[in-house]
Amino acid sequence: MNRRMYREIAKNNKVSMREVKEEMKAAINSAYVNPTTEALHIPCNNIVPTIEEFVNYASKKIEKED
Repeated sequence: MNRRMYREIAKNNKVSMREVKEEMKAAINSAYVNPTTEALHIPCNNIVPTIEEFVNYASKKIEKED
């Protein structure tokens, strides 16, 4: 995810880019407490994907649905 996207999300929500990243990471970590089967199939280097790995996976999935 590039800085421009973080900046836009932060601006729209009147928070810092750091807060955006922290909230996104917290949401991903929370989802992996009891992950779904689909969540376990997200390609990543560790057990829990990074924000970038998750966003890349979600973007590709959305593109396939269009």
